[in-house]
Parts: sequence; C-alpha cells; structure tokens
Amino acid sequence: MIKFDHMSLPVTDPEASARWYVTHLGFKVEFEVPERRTVALIDDPGFTIFVYEAPGPLAGVRPAFTLQVQDVGSTYEDLVRSGLAVAIPPQQNVWGYGAELDDPDGYRLMLWDETSMRERS
Repeated sequence: MIKFDHMSLPVTDPEASARWYVTHLGFKVEFEVPERRTVALIDDPGFTIFVYEAPGPLAGVRPAFTLQVQDVGSTYEDLVRSGLAVAIPPQQNVWGYGAELDDPDGYRLMLWDETSMRERS
C-alpha cells in the first residue's frame, strides 16, 4: 500500500502561514524547527504539511491541493462568517463540485466532500 504521508510547502512567512492554516482550517501545529523557519502542521487524519521559508521569491510557484471536508456548503459558510475571502464559492468546477480559496501565499486550496461531489458532478 502506498499512502501520501506529508508534503513540504515553501512560503514567505512560515509563522503567518501556520497561523492561517490553524485558524481557518483547523490544522494543528505538530512541531516547529525555529532555526530552519519550518512549522509542521497536521490535519485530523494525520497528513502533515511542512511550511518552510522559501529560499527565494515564490514567483511562478503555484501548487494547488485539495482538502476533503465534511460538507462543502457549511464549510464555505463558516469561512465566510469568519471573514475569510473565498475565491470561488461552492459550484461545479473543472475538477468537480466544490469551493476554492487561496492561502496567504496565493496557493489554491480546493474544498470538496464526497456527497456533493457524487450528487452534483
């Protein structure tokens, strides 16, 4: 079995990015490596994102990743209520049904849930 375990994500400000992922998406800080300006963030199922200070400008770097949520509609409403700007509200997209938002460095996060994807795609 192959299982995706973790990823490294270059950012302009690791501490600010960590706060954003914790505050808006519920990730938890797993550990920090201050001397390397790296913060390990973990989600509920155990996937870890290492946000670290990029060695140079992020121009041209635009990874996108998908986050499975319980319910796209209610997650969207919660994010909007919290004051977060969402790039694309829940709708049919090229990749299926869901919403899209950008993190502090402009990385695109696509939100989806199994029920909406099955019923609306």
